[in-house]
Parts: sequence; structure tokens; C-alpha cells
Amino acid sequence: MKLTAAAAAAGVARTYGQNATQTATSAARVIAPGPFEATWQSLVANYKTPDWFRDAKFGMWAHWTAQCVPEQGDWYARRMYIQGDRDYDYHVKTYGHPSKFGFMEIDNLWKAEKWDPARLIGLYKRAGAKYFFGLANHHDNLDMYDSTHHAWNSVNVGPKRDIIGTWAKVAREAGLRFGVTNHASWASRWWQPAYGYDGEGPLAGVRYDAYTLTKADGNGKWWDGLDPQDLYTGNSVKMPDGLSSAAAVRAWYVANTSLARSNPMPSDSFCENWYQRCKELVEKYQPDVLYFDTNELPLGQAGLDVVAHYYNLSAARNGGRADVIVNGKHILPEHVGAFVEDIERSTANAIRPDPWQTDTCIGDWHYNRALYTENRYQTVGTIVGMLTDIVSKNGNLMLNIPLRGDGSIDEHEETFLAGLTAWMDVNSEGIYSTRPWKIYGEGPSTTARPTTRGLGRGAAPAYTSQDIRFTTKVDTLYAFVGAWPESGIVLIKSLGTESPQLSGAKVTSVSLLGSDGKLTWTQGAQGLSISLPDKPPSEHAVTLKIQGVPTA
Repeated sequence: MKLTAAAAAAGVARTYGQNATQTATSAARVIAPGPFEATWQSLVANYKTPDWFRDAKFGMWAHWTAQCVPEQGDWYARRMYIQGDRDYDYHVKTYGHPSKFGFMEIDNLWKAEKWDPARLIGLYKRAGAKYFFGLANHHDNLDMYDSTHHAWNSVNVGPKRDIIGTWAKVAREAGLRFGVTNHASWASRWWQPAYGYDGEGPLAGVRYDAYTLTKADGNGKWWDGLDPQDLYTGNSVKMPDGLSSAAAVRAWYVANTSLARSNPMPSDSFCENWYQRCKELVEKYQPDVLYFDTNELPLGQAGLDVVAHYYNLSAARNGGRADVIVNGKHILPEHVGAFVEDIERSTANAIRPDPWQTDTCIGDWHYNRALYTENRYQTVGTIVGMLTDIVSKNGNLMLNIPLRGDGSIDEHEETFLAGLTAWMDVNSEGIYSTRPWKIYGEGPSTTARPTTRGLGRGAAPAYTSQDIRFTTKVDTLYAFVGAWPESGIVLIKSLGTESPQLSGAKVTSVSLLGSDGKLTWTQGAQGLSISLPDKPPSEHAVTLKIQGVPTA
């Protein structure tokens, strides 16, 4: 029977999208003893964000997997199986049809031959990072560490190296805190297009590699002993035969295999395997941060079990106090405090009482050659504006610099890091170990609606000399001025003598970070007016150091 795009989508809507509250449980799981039980109530009641994370403010990330090999950007391993997608077209042209050359073959092509982790960590540290994240697994379900619960890992396949173990050693030797990111809880739905087929063309109806390959097929090949079904997770949502166009195929994928909170829970065996892999990850590498790319925590009870185990392991090493961070997304109000919320490619619109984090990238998460050749990475000025805004609101920024498949970064990324290093060398005093002031800032940008999922990818509004962001440290107030004023004068309205934030307090000292000259300033009812030197001490935002005003 031939199915149209509309019929395919309608059929899916009736069949799936249920069991949203289903959870995966296992009575056999053993959680380390300690103050944390595997319940939301216990996590909220017993967890407190450690000060080291609040002081660090800025981290960097290598979002690096075999998906960087084609250099086509994000989600290549899924999109190469969707006829009509540009990644499908690229894959067919470059490697062959997905029925003959599936993504597992890209895993084998990934050799990381130019990877120099010590040099990269050195660059990240000089650019101001206080912590570093390595990607432990993505939706493509390849573990980047020496996993005993999943044979498809970077020690057995591709680079033949323990990527996470190497990152951890090098980062810690450089004095950085080390974190891991876990994205594999989505794999069972994300991989389903690999079991599909073309809706039209000369190979219409021919199933892709995941649908046909078995462990026995690997005899005598590079993947001898590995079962492709362990990588591709099994055909849990089968595309019906008879879709007769690329549009119908795409409609079926959208309706059946999208990643959403309302998805059915994966199988118990998948959840248990994910749990064992993640449990081993935190036990073997003892990361300071465990980041989940999910709504709240992954896979129901499995996620709660891992987090309680992780917190208790840390508490046992630190006198009963968990000294680690868990990141998750879209936290429900009743769960605030259980972990540190992460906001992907966006920011908060106000000061949050609890610490939080933005994760973003100067380009795509996975390396995209087009962004390099067209010079379309985000600028240092844009990222500096994000950093000052985020820190002023009690947040941290975690920034990804995409690596090529071979493990190197390009010259535009090198230039970006050099520019960020130069800015941090002058201005980081107002970033590290600071806390929010009474208000986060002033200026036109404070009334603009925050960009959602565009920061770090699309163009962000440029800050002006009227856009100010505040941080505090002990008795010092720092004011980041978003751009150098053409007039040479900055007016900070929030520091006027009649400002409600000052309660009559008088400014006693104003200096400019990176400048030895004495500033001329006056404080009146309209604000604090500061005359700046002829030249800025750094590009992009500059930082005023102000004393005499209440900081608490």
C-alpha cells in the first residue's frame, strides 16, 4: 500500500505520543550509600551547588564525535538517512547510499590523527576557562570512553583511544575542573531513520543498513564481533512499507521519531544499559560535572538513580557534601535545587536565585566546514556580551569550540581564542568569583526579549555604550560597558544619587580595568558620569571598578 505524507503523519499521531509519564525502574540497581536517595524530594532537600562552580563562571567544551568527520554540522548521523535532506544528498555523493554505507562506517573513518589534547586544553585555559567538558556520548550512541557495558566505544572503534580518560587527565593536570556530557538517552528514537528507506528514486523501498545488518555480517570485517543493533539500538518504531515520496518519508520521521518530552519511554533493556554505562562513567572518571542533554533528568527512575549515586560518591570523598554538578534542562518549579539548570543557546531574562548555566557554541555543535569557509563563526564581541550578561544574572557560560574530525581546530577558531584570551586578560577580575548585584543591568538590551536558541549561532544584537551589566565581589561593584562610547563619557543611571539601588550611598572610587590612568567622574541625580581615557584598554566591553556603593 502506498502512503502519502499526510496519511503517514496522521497514522503516527494515532499510534504514538503516549506513555509520557512512564518510568524505567530496576530493583537490582545498587546506589552508593549517603545522604541522597533516588527521589526528587531527596535531591531537592540535600543538594547545594558548590561554590567552586559559582566562582568559575566560564568553561569550554569539545563537542566532538565521529559526526565531525563529514564536516557538515549537527545531527549528520540522523539526517543522512532522511531523503531530501542536504546531509542525505552529501552522504550519497561522498560515501554512497545509506543502504550500503551507513553511519557506522563513518565511526570507522574517525581516526583523530591530529588531536593534541594538551595544546587544546592550554588554549582553553589561556582563554579563561576554569572547567572543561568532554563529550562522553552523543545521540549516535558511540561511547567516547573505555566502556565495559557498550562495545561500540572509541577504544574499540575509530580512534582506538579513551577520549574521556585522556581529556580528564590533561584537563586536571592543567588545573581545570573536568566535566562529561551524556546525550545517549535519546538514541533509541534518534536512530530510527537508519531503519528506513528512500521514498522515491532508483533505490526506493530499499532499507538502510541498520535494518539489515547483524553481528554475523561483521565476520572478517573491521567490525568483527560487534553487533550493529547495539549501536543503532534496534528498530523500535518501524517505518511502514509503502511510503511513496521523500515528503512522505520526512513526514513519517517528524511524526514518529522527534525528540520530545511526550515520547514513549524506551525499552527497559535500553534504559538499564544506559544506566550501567552512565554509572560506570561517573565511577571510572569521577567527573566534577555530569551534563544531561535532556528535559530534567534522563529516562525516569534511571536518571534519578544515576544522580543519587553520583552525588553520594562525591559526598563520600568530601566529608558528606556533594562537590559536583549535574546539568539538565527545563526544570520544573517543584524540582528547582535538585541540579543546576542548563539553558541551551539562550539566557535567563532576570537574576535567578539559583546558579544556572548557558551552553552555546561559536558555530554548530559538530564541525561545519561551511561556517569556516564563509567566516560565519560568532565574534568575540558577541560572546563577551553573552558572558557579561549571563554572569550578571548568576549564571555560568559553557562555550563549545567545534573540533574537526581529525581533532584539530581551524585558523578562525585559533583567532577567536586569541581574541577571547586578550579580553579575559584585562577584564576577568569582574567575572571570576563574583555574584549578582541588586539589578543585573541597564540600557536598551534590558528591555529586549532574550534570543532563544539563537545565541552562538545566529546574529545577536550588538550592545551599546548604554548597555551596562553589573557584578559584585566583596565591597566592589563591577560595571561592564557594552561598547566604547564615541563621546568618551559613560553615564550609569543606576548609580545616581537618587537611585533606589544606592539608598543614598556615595561612590568613593572609580577605575577602569587595564588602565593605569586616573578617571574623572561625578555622581548626580541622573547617574554616575565617567570620563574615559582616549583609548580603550581592550576591544569589546570594558570594565569599570566602582567602590563605595552597597553590594549586598
